[in-house]
Amino acid sequence: MKVLVLNSGSSSIKYRFFDMAGETVLASGVVERIGEAGSGFVHESRGSRQQFAEAVPDHASGFARIMELLGDAGSPDAIGHRVVHGGDRFRAPVQIDAQVIEVVRSLVPLAPLHNPANLTGIEAAMDALQGVPQVAVFDTAFHQTMPPHAYRYAVPARWYTGLGLRRYGFHGTSHAYVSRQAAAALGRPPGELRLVVLHLGNGASAAAVRHGESVDTSMGLTPLEGLVMGTRCGDVDPAVFGFLSRRAGMTLEEVEQALNEDSGLKGLCGANDMREIEDMAAAGNGQATLALDLFCYRARKYVGAYAAAMGGLDALVFTAGIGQRSAEVRARTCDGLEVLGLELDPARNARPGELPAAVHSDDSAVAVLVIATNEELAIARETVACLDGSR
Repeated sequence: MKVLVLNSGSSSIKYRFFDMAGETVLASGVVERIGEAGSGFVHESRGSRQQFAEAVPDHASGFARIMELLGDAGSPDAIGHRVVHGGDRFRAPVQIDAQVIEVVRSLVPLAPLHNPANLTGIEAAMDALQGVPQVAVFDTAFHQTMPPHAYRYAVPARWYTGLGLRRYGFHGTSHAYVSRQAAAALGRPPGELRLVVLHLGNGASAAAVRHGESVDTSMGLTPLEGLVMGTRCGDVDPAVFGFLSRRAGMTLEEVEQALNEDSGLKGLCGANDMREIEDMAAAGNGQATLALDLFCYRARKYVGAYAAAMGGLDALVFTAGIGQRSAEVRARTCDGLEVLGLELDPARNARPGELPAAVHSDDSAVAVLVIATNEELAIARETVACLDGSR
């Protein structure tokens, strides 16, 4: 089976085309700046990379061009779509039909920046390839195993029952994939393990995964809660909205925008690329050092909290861009976790080699793993499983 995976944004479509017989990538790329000046494509296939600057007025024309670029790679037997928010309606991937589209549309208030764009991509693909089965894979689905005491907020119950105000969590596809990879790397069944997965990138989240299921995660109603991120604040006192309204005259929309786009690492030191921040800190920039310390401290707090919530910890897993590449972030995050029996090996951490890699010492009671996430492959696998009835 050949599966095309689509991740549709408001002005972009990222894609990866798999031959699932060997889980090989036949082609991949991105359509950028849809409906804007300077739109075009980046397409990779058979080891070559091509760039095209051409008008892409809408998602439908972008998808049509993707199909042309796939060319000799063939036509997809199925399409898997990343959908950010499935609310509490979807606990697993689902084949898309008119009813699924309407449910996803009804969840737009929970993800106004993401679900409309995801729907636009779905509708473009379904209109163009009406006979090809298509599957929605939800970022929130993996976290639907959280118990009520983990996902409920201590707010008036009517806000939950009437408005769906609760913690949902995100990055679920990544957390699920990495958790399974960790179990395989350790040579143990997922049902035996208590894992904390740190997905550390420009967006960052932690997940407590016990016996193969998510029992808690750091992101909440939206992807703003939890860890410090590139431009997002993470955990903050909700009274900040009233404070800034009274003292700075800011509107609700202005505060939301600032917390999402001008906070986090960027707000602390002016940069949101961890490589740049590490260089700035090494050169003596105090604000960059603070940003680095705060980022790792917040991650370390979540590791400790989730180990307590699960009654112990078998492995700590680092993934995503920062988690996979930054030895310094891994070292700073693990510093102080010796109380859990975790001991990092400095040499292994500095040069982990091919991933997945173990970077803990031989005496560590807790494994520390660095694992490359692959959300596109995970979506392709979920698509196949959904269509053959195993999900």
